[in-house]
Amino acid sequence: MKIRRQPVLIAVVVALIGAWSVVGFAAATPPSGVTPATIATGNLDDVNFVVKNGPWMTQLRTKGPTDVAVVENRVAPGGSFGWHSHPGPSIIIVKQGVITFYRADDPTCTPQVYREGDAFIDQGTDVHIGINNGPEELIVIVTRFLPDGAMARNDADDPQVCGL
Repeated sequence: MKIRRQPVLIAVVVALIGAWSVVGFAAATPPSGVTPATIATGNLDDVNFVVKNGPWMTQLRTKGPTDVAVVENRVAPGGSFGWHSHPGPSIIIVKQGVITFYRADDPTCTPQVYREGDAFIDQGTDVHIGINNGPEELIVIVTRFLPDGAMARNDADDPQVCGL
């Protein structure tokens, strides 16, 4: 029996293009236009304290060794952190510019906008993206709390909720 090569070749090419397009839409989204600089790192043992000062109060608890890192991230106009998560929380201070922050678990994809002088907390375990939609360089100072030895970032696929 004679096999016709042209239809088989066409079928293979179509299958490869189809597979590539599916992978392309679900591929991880790495950062672009981001220049990180580590300012300092350290390690904490278990922490469990509460500080009260009048009506103000704060508490911090960790169980097990915790890596702490302070990083300055510079993001070019149009730059993005890409969709990602972290294994622990981060405290972010906007030193310069404006960051637009989206969470993948928000079906309305409502942006949260933070400007110079604002601070916010990234819980870490949720998939999110930060984008510099402004005309100037964005500078954020990030303090991360991570399980000892953990990677600071887990790349994530584009959740296709925001059309970004």
